[in-house]
Amino acid sequence: MADGTPSGAPAPVVLALQDVSKSFGAVAALRGAQLELRAGEAHALVGENGAGKSTLVKILAGVHGPDSGRVLLDGQPLVLDGPAAARAAGIAVIYQEPTLFPDLSVAENIFMGRQPLAGGRRIDRKALTERCRALFERLGVHMDPDRPARGLSIADQQMVEIAKALSFDARVLVMDEPTAALSGVEVERLFVVARALRDQGAAVLFISHRFDEVFDLCDRITVMRDGQWVSTDLAADLTVDQVVRRMVGRDVADLFPKQEVTAGDVVLEVRGLTRRGVFSDISFDVRAGEIVALAGLVGAGRSEVMRAVFGVDRYDAGSVRVHGRELAGGSPSAAMAAGIALVPEDRRQQGLVMELSVERNATLTRRWKLARAGLLSARRERATAAEWTKKLQVKAGKLSDPVSTLSGGNQQKVVLAKWLSTEPTVLVVDEPTRGIDVGTKSEVHRLLSQLAADGLAIVMISSELPEVLGMADRVLVMHEGRLVDDIPRARADEDGVMLAATGQTARAAQLGVAS
Repeated sequence: MADGTPSGAPAPVVLALQDVSKSFGAVAALRGAQLELRAGEAHALVGENGAGKSTLVKILAGVHGPDSGRVLLDGQPLVLDGPAAARAAGIAVIYQEPTLFPDLSVAENIFMGRQPLAGGRRIDRKALTERCRALFERLGVHMDPDRPARGLSIADQQMVEIAKALSFDARVLVMDEPTAALSGVEVERLFVVARALRDQGAAVLFISHRFDEVFDLCDRITVMRDGQWVSTDLAADLTVDQVVRRMVGRDVADLFPKQEVTAGDVVLEVRGLTRRGVFSDISFDVRAGEIVALAGLVGAGRSEVMRAVFGVDRYDAGSVRVHGRELAGGSPSAAMAAGIALVPEDRRQQGLVMELSVERNATLTRRWKLARAGLLSARRERATAAEWTKKLQVKAGKLSDPVSTLSGGNQQKVVLAKWLSTEPTVLVVDEPTRGIDVGTKSEVHRLLSQLAADGLAIVMISSELPEVLGMADRVLVMHEGRLVDDIPRARADEDGVMLAATGQTARAAQLGVAS
């Protein structure tokens, strides 16, 4: 191994948690949790939302201190009384959403508070740039140290965070859902860097809901459930089914419980929809009882098309009809009145008001119907929220609690409740299971299947091919702003979808998967 460990011998444990417990009021987030991170090893931490992963990461980052138990560094007790102490101990955390100063340069972000100084205690710009370039060379990344952080892609922002971790000589790199907003190419680029750091002797802790990434990158897998350690095994000794069973404490026999439904009449008609520079000549129908998936690579224009259909964005040409009646463009209120509901990709920024209560968020789309004489009825609001959160099995302490206190999966259910309470005829769901655990994914899939069986027309935008193939009656594939294929469920497979998504429609036709 890169750290000099003899071949076949277990690598030394760099960082360990032993019987760590942490409570917030009456809620026990961790109960006797344990974890061992070894030099030169990538270690996955998996579990459902609410399993305690985030609390464990915050303890490693020095944000929270454990109520009991020990943190050990090289076998010696370690007290992390703040993020600075964690950094000093060689622990770096890369979060899903990097937090850079947008108006500072890349180099300034990396060496914030530690800039090399010249005479008169002025910042030595030349030395700053050279040190930054040296870090990027070590990572195999090409990036201008002097460019502003504003405008960097999420993938490039994460590379900056990793470079910052290297500048602290981090021995432990914690990656918390780093790939959630990345394309396939960006994920592989990130993994090349993570593998390089692992091979140089760093201990890498990788947290993800994506099992293909976990098994691709990681040497060992630790499973947590309800704040407790369940198991730690070599990845090579496990299957996805075994990991899922340990995570949820039960068999998830069918992650995609798609009911067979005979499609009804056309509900949504899109004809020649065009927005210059974004998408062009998009035409498709969606029938009652049908789940139609919009697939394609990141940037293909899938979300933009449906935002235009809903009226969030204006379009330059084309038409949208619901039940044969044309909608006014650029008017979400007209779309809602016609029976369209849109569950956006970013539930925290676009789907919820995080400071408001669960009940207020669940009824935001119906406030005018719950009002009397212009005044909102708190009783009717609470009754409506209780009805829909019960239907969707939202796990919440009290409906009056801020929606920010819920897990990601339950927040997604609140967004669904908000829109389903409008009794739509067309439901658009953009990345419906992004960032939620496998158990909740199964619940969301079961709900979508049941809604389709009840006659709802559903458009599902998803970057997860298994979800697309498992849930869709038809797969509409987009490439660079154009609709390039319409594949029925019986003929949809990963090769056919990816060939179309990458623009290889001629090759797809040769394989017999093009329409």
